[in-house]
Amino acid sequence: MLWHGARNPKVNVDVHLLETPMSIFSATVLGTPRIGPQRELKFAIERYWRGEHSEAELRSVATELRAHTWAQLVDAGLDSIPTNVFSLYDQMLDTTVLVGALPQRYLAAAETDLDRYFAAARGTAAVPPLEMTKWFDTNYHYLVPEFSAETHFTLHPEALLEDLHAAQAAGIPARPVIIGPFTYLRLAKEADRAATPGLGGALSRLHDLLPVYEELLQLLAAEGVEWVQLDEPSAVTTLSSAELELLGKVYDRLGGLAQRPQILVATYFGDTKDALPVLAGTPIDGLALDFVAGDLPPQDIPGLSEKLLVAGVVDGRNVWATAIDGAVEQLVRASERAAHVAVSTSCSLLHVPYTLAGEDLPTIEERAASGTDGLCREWLAFGTEKVAEISLLAQIQRGEKDPNAPEAQTARDITAHRRGSAVTNNPTLRKRIAALTYADYHRPDYAERAVLQRDELNLPLLPTTTIGSFPQTAEIRSARQRFVRGELTEEQYDEAMRREIQDVIKLQEDLDIDVLVHGEPERNDMVQYFAEQLEGYWASRNGWVQSYGTRCVRPPVVYGDVQRPSAMSVTWSAYAASLTDRPMKGMLTGPITMLSWSFVRDDQALEATAVQVALAIRDECVDLENAGIRIIQVDEPALRELLPLRDEDKAHYAEWAAAAFRLATAGVAPATQIHTHMCYSEFGEMVGVIGELDADVTSVESARSQMEIVSDLEEHGYRQAIGPGVYDIHSPRVPHVEEISAALQLALKAVPAERLWVNPDCGLKTRRAEECVPSLEAMVTATKNLRAQLAQ
Repeated sequence: MLWHGARNPKVNVDVHLLETPMSIFSATVLGTPRIGPQRELKFAIERYWRGEHSEAELRSVATELRAHTWAQLVDAGLDSIPTNVFSLYDQMLDTTVLVGALPQRYLAAAETDLDRYFAAARGTAAVPPLEMTKWFDTNYHYLVPEFSAETHFTLHPEALLEDLHAAQAAGIPARPVIIGPFTYLRLAKEADRAATPGLGGALSRLHDLLPVYEELLQLLAAEGVEWVQLDEPSAVTTLSSAELELLGKVYDRLGGLAQRPQILVATYFGDTKDALPVLAGTPIDGLALDFVAGDLPPQDIPGLSEKLLVAGVVDGRNVWATAIDGAVEQLVRASERAAHVAVSTSCSLLHVPYTLAGEDLPTIEERAASGTDGLCREWLAFGTEKVAEISLLAQIQRGEKDPNAPEAQTARDITAHRRGSAVTNNPTLRKRIAALTYADYHRPDYAERAVLQRDELNLPLLPTTTIGSFPQTAEIRSARQRFVRGELTEEQYDEAMRREIQDVIKLQEDLDIDVLVHGEPERNDMVQYFAEQLEGYWASRNGWVQSYGTRCVRPPVVYGDVQRPSAMSVTWSAYAASLTDRPMKGMLTGPITMLSWSFVRDDQALEATAVQVALAIRDECVDLENAGIRIIQVDEPALRELLPLRDEDKAHYAEWAAAAFRLATAGVAPATQIHTHMCYSEFGEMVGVIGELDADVTSVESARSQMEIVSDLEEHGYRQAIGPGVYDIHSPRVPHVEEISAALQLALKAVPAERLWVNPDCGLKTRRAEECVPSLEAMVTATKNLRAQLAQ
């Protein structure tokens, strides 16, 4: 077995390899986006799914985009180009196909390899898709590998070789990129095998998987590949001693192959810390390290001086222009520690938009001419601009350009201009923050608030409500698009939204729901809607990034101190409240989610920006209360998503994240009820933090987990009210009354009826009315039946 015996960095190292001069490159990126500058691949794939394109037509679009990306990188001066990154859905899924680990149910689900691939990604009428979850702490999602006793790893390199041969034919200096075996298995799930103590995921299968990687490396050597990149971002997370030892043994073995390309192990999204000496001590040839989120330790690392160090000094996951002096200093320090240094991004450019071209932003010169202050075009760097930064830094690193060359001085001036801008340092706001006290972060005790809220709201036992959004109909989307295009006046658009709100209020009253919502027809996105109304935020025109598959998002950018110039949602909530005698919920997005789903500032701590956003939300809560809204929901679906990757950093994050939520919500009177919603079922380490938010009611996704989250919360001392989702809105299926009744009975085993609310597990935005109405009818009926039982 792989993990038997002590590690020996020298074992099996071929003498020929040690004596062969290392082929060196100096400028690269760890990966590239693939959706296309105008989302061409997204639309081509969706046309294929609808039967409007053949497989050949889809692959033609993909091939053209891939060739264009390669040519751009070569033209920019990069001398090692990542290949095998142009996935049609997800690179983890590509790896699953590569190692022959696609579950058997998908092999029988379609007739072609491509359709089997998409069946695993999206499911079919007969089989569910692979589970999907977040890629480390980014907003990208990957498909979780799933193994069983029937899983037998075998090499299927056809797609990788097609990509490689196309690059070689075009004269591209190709460096195939593959998810490393350690990370691949650590993120996988083993269906029918008990976990091995100290090893995460499916790491116990490494002895089965490594021969496939060995075969692949030997094949790539035979194909003339000089470098291969094995991505191991798991190396930046907290690893057990057993996992660290296993990581070293993996690369002792792969590095010790007699026939293989040079191996670059790429780590990213954090500091490699205790995994760095382990990897440096193996006979691999290069290490890619994240110098944005990490750095080299001061002590000597044995083995590092013999390797190529790929220094990730250009931020691959945020949108700011690189501070050139800091990057050059890091490159100088790296050069003192390694045999050779190449300049790179900190991670793949998958996480940032393609280019600033087409964005309507004033330049520094234009700002000066107009006498205005604000976000300037030069402050930002999307993918194309980051590649140019790498090229410049590589020329400085190679000694071909002076650090004081005109291009470098321009970059230096941009950094100074941004730091000196008034929009990044608002004295009035900062004075307000400095004056905050304990009282600003805390409300009276929950028990006291609950009595006041019962008197104020006069709700029945087991109050029913929804999470906020109602279906975004074709009429709503059409009105919004026509308004953006100037085909509707603001008054015409507002009138269309008022009609939608009237319909939603009447529907809820007809259904006899207790606490109503206005349905959010005016909102394009729960973050972007507020971002567009806050100072310090900017919404791009074409800043799309891939979230998963063909799902793309356009995160706003936090560029300066965040303030709320005027009320953002009060008009709509007050109008909705005027249409009914029932309580109306105001609907807001919480400070953590506002940051998690945005590109954030890199010139101050994230918690400092969270305080600024929290104050803006706080002011909105107070205005809603003043407008007569007595229930305000502040959603935090992304609370867990910003959780740091290393255990030692998690407690501090949990502390300031909970404090930001309390600051946002503690400005209202005790009789005003604060709700929050979290639309995921696996809270992990954050379960204990939910009580620290001090919301009066927390609604959670729980329909798929048999109410397990309710018991988890109670075990962690949660004593406020809870609204576990009683049916799954992610499925078009309409639940039966009996199913919802059973879910409520399960919930009552963990929480008393006096603290139980009844609601779906998420918003209804993506569902159709013909699905929502009978589902809500069933929910209300089940609730009334239970009330009657409890009253007996």
